[in-house]
Amino acid sequence: MLLSIKEMKIGIVGLPNVGKSTMFNAITNAGAECANYPFCTIEPNVGVVPVPDERLEVLTKMYNAKKTTHAIIEFVDIAGLVKGASKGEGLGNKFLSHIREVDSIVEVVRGFEDPNIVHVDGNINPERDIETINLELIFADLETINKRIDSVKKKLKADKKFEEELNLLEKIKNTLEAGKSARTIQLNDEEQELIKDAFLLTMKPILYIANVSEAQLSNPFEDEYVKQVVNYAKAENAEVIPLCVKIEEELSSLDGDDKKEMLDALGLEESGLDKVIKASYNLLGLMSFLTAGEPEVRAWTIKKGTKAPQAAGKIHSDIERGFIRAEVVSYDDLIREGSMNAAKEKGLVRSEGKDYIMQEGDIVLFRFNV
Repeated sequence: MLLSIKEMKIGIVGLPNVGKSTMFNAITNAGAECANYPFCTIEPNVGVVPVPDERLEVLTKMYNAKKTTHAIIEFVDIAGLVKGASKGEGLGNKFLSHIREVDSIVEVVRGFEDPNIVHVDGNINPERDIETINLELIFADLETINKRIDSVKKKLKADKKFEEELNLLEKIKNTLEAGKSARTIQLNDEEQELIKDAFLLTMKPILYIANVSEAQLSNPFEDEYVKQVVNYAKAENAEVIPLCVKIEEELSSLDGDDKKEMLDALGLEESGLDKVIKASYNLLGLMSFLTAGEPEVRAWTIKKGTKAPQAAGKIHSDIERGFIRAEVVSYDDLIREGSMNAAKEKGLVRSEGKDYIMQEGDIVLFRFNV
């Protein structure tokens, strides 16, 4: 039983012609149409991609495994947005409905000059571009919040227990009216539960991608355009990844030594897209545990904080139902010792029960009886 794809859906958004669909193509090799005009991506393109994990290759060699299976994540390329989307301008209604269906957002922002590529607003200004998108999402959320406030006020007349929810809604409304996303508000667990079913667009976690030229890539965080993106992202405690989509497109067509050679020539340890995929996985609060043996080495996706029996259920519901214990060794310990037997001799293989919270990189053998 695998983790539902729905729990791992990331929407790639941006103004028209910022490199959004080209980046999606490079990530997924799915071949979304790209053209130098707005709205060439009308229906969202979807691509399922493996999460890069060098540990799997090491374990595959150690166990001489016949099969290697990576964790996966789903990217959705959503139509470009323009001002007025919250009122249905351009493809606004489609854009907003598609964003509602994803769990987090990757926002691509243009930070390069090119007279041959049209900018929908005439010139390069990353901060303005981010505000254009985020304000449309804020306007849509304000509509949602105002309807919710009206509904809760009616309920409050009959039951005072709704007072706490109303106060929270008013706080969110004030934040949105100030032009800030709902994700900038620090909410406790109880407040998060109260607002969860409102499905606010600006509550979704976000990652910013600054699409720059190859020349800017040499020292991206000193670039003025990238600084604009970083300054905006700080308020939301969001990560910024600068990358050159043109380079990433070329890298995505290479394999093995050819790819490594190009990365070395560029002075990069890994591709920007690998960083995006890993950061997106983290953005959703996901992690991997590993199973290893001669038949297969595999990464399994779970939410951070998952206990051992529920992790076992990702492999098969019977294993969760009949869970006895989990035999666990950390990846680092196993690699350092060189074999499972050596790790056992050092007492590094632990027997964990039902309350054990899984850790990133745990290599597990589940014992069960059904």
